[in-house]
Amino acid sequence: MATMVTQGPWLKIASVSQPKSVAKSTELGFLTSQLSGVRISYGYSDVINRIALPSAPSLLQPIVARRICPFTGKKANRANKVSFSNHKTKKLQFVNLQYKKVWWEAGKRFVKLRLSTKALKTIEKNGLEAVAKKAGIDLRKK
Repeated sequence: MATMVTQGPWLKIASVSQPKSVAKSTELGFLTSQLSGVRISYGYSDVINRIALPSAPSLLQPIVARRICPFTGKKANRANKVSFSNHKTKKLQFVNLQYKKVWWEAGKRFVKLRLSTKALKTIEKNGLEAVAKKAGIDLRKK
């Protein structure tokens, strides 16, 4: 008898010794789904041919831009919202992120960046090349 074991997105077959009295035509492979906990039994040759699993679990999650400034590392602050009766509830104070095209002198072109207003003031003071080098950002990619 062969047992199907799921590991990650792919299936692997772990062979188990079988008694000699059982005919191979009546063998069943058991597939246990880790997602739903349902046990499904098929002939193990049919299971291998019919199952198609997604190759990457990241395809299931939407891609969302993070609310973090890449230059300064600023991110959301957890704070309390205080009502008139002094009742406190949690809230997030997000960074003031802006999409901005900034002139890059060394590259002789504009670079479109999503940065905080604090980083924009720092770039105006010190220059884009120096701030990007300090933050470890490669401007050639953008």
